[in-house]
Amino acid sequence: MKSVKGRVAAITGAGSGIGRATAVLLARQGCHVAISDVNEQGLSETAEACRARGVQVRATRVDVAERAAVHAWADEVVRELGAVHIVINNAGVALGATIEDTRYEDFEWLMNINFWGVVHGTKAFLPHLRAGSEGHIVNVSSVFGLISVPTQGAYNAAKFAVKGFTEALRQELEVEGSPIGVTCVHPGGIKTNIARSSRTTIRHGWVDENSAAEFEKLFATTPERAAEDILSAILKNRRRQLIGTDARIIDLMQRALPALYQRVLIAGAKRRRTRMLGTAP
Repeated sequence: MKSVKGRVAAITGAGSGIGRATAVLLARQGCHVAISDVNEQGLSETAEACRARGVQVRATRVDVAERAAVHAWADEVVRELGAVHIVINNAGVALGATIEDTRYEDFEWLMNINFWGVVHGTKAFLPHLRAGSEGHIVNVSSVFGLISVPTQGAYNAAKFAVKGFTEALRQELEVEGSPIGVTCVHPGGIKTNIARSSRTTIRHGWVDENSAAEFEKLFATTPERAAEDILSAILKNRRRQLIGTDARIIDLMQRALPALYQRVLIAGAKRRRTRMLGTAP
């Protein structure tokens, strides 16, 4: 795909953050957009920003955890906009808790959105992409799909799963000689509200009410820059896209020290845990 002008893109999680920035950027490039989110106010704001670029916009409330709803949305997009060429499975949520403290209900909630949402979006749109002469699927994983981190076990599980799923899909399509490209995206710390809106299980020494704010201090990349990298990955048909300097450093660390990196994270977590326990009332 050499240009997105005149194409149609479907984007999940478009009510804020990377999803919104990507939708607006594609619209600026002349791409029609079908956007979805469970946050209807945010979705409406994104739709207004995209319409200001003079393209067709369809905004629909969709919970990506609901398979039937995603399939119905895919059919609706093609019916109303005539085709779909780009699918960006971006919707995601966060959860901070040790594996021992993570409730089954919270684990299922996260997996249904972060992993099954990607599966639903891919399988719902893939037949429609095959109907055209070109297409591209972007599945958003994370740097936490490259390394594991204490208190992020559920999130790690979902994002590692997205990576494996996406790479296998790309290989299958290449074996067939399909014109559909597939990219797995690994963002580092992006300045979005995902940490603030995460579910957390507070246990002193592991997670407290300040954990999300402290985590956000590490976010260095804007959603707009992330959107630019995603567009570049589509146009250059990259297998994967790292976003942010931190993502590139983490990737290098994992490849160079696939086991030793864990010791580095353990040492840091121990220092933080000691500090938190030292401030206990």
